[in-house]
Amino acid sequence: MNQVELDQRAKQTAELLAKREWRLVCGELYGRFDLGHPDPHRRDLNWLCGSAIVYRLETKAEWLGVSREKLNSAGPVSSIIAEQMATGALLKTHEADVAISITGDLGPQAPAETDGVAWVGIATRTSDGTGYQVNSEKLELAKELVSGETNLRQQRQSEAVYRSLGILIDYLNA
Repeated sequence: MNQVELDQRAKQTAELLAKREWRLVCGELYGRFDLGHPDPHRRDLNWLCGSAIVYRLETKAEWLGVSREKLNSAGPVSSIIAEQMATGALLKTHEADVAISITGDLGPQAPAETDGVAWVGIATRTSDGTGYQVNSEKLELAKELVSGETNLRQQRQSEAVYRSLGILIDYLNA
């Protein structure tokens, strides 16, 4: 997977959101809130509400309403945290219809049990607008560099964003 493929997936995501007339908010997308580096001055970005970049645990709790108890008990690399991040972003962004989040441990020097593990959360408003639905999915990211890559952390970051957008595309197509 390269930058061109990531940009294509971001474009596909944007097209599906526009087709549904939905708006997306990111409750962390590994700093890739740009979704393929769109120009922020373009007028066709009305599908993207924005993104919270929340690396620190306290910031996850303060900005997105993630439970401090769950951060301590389940840990930040868990399905419940991914779900709470997506839900928090959705609930705080009233104009958004769907939210996506990633939480994971990209390494290096990560604990063996979480090294290369990420969780994706997707939250959507119910059709009647009175509630929300949330799902999460675990990603096992590459353990070694692929040919042409020089930094495992950056490779995993791109892989996680690419695969997360794929999950969102599948959801939007369902």
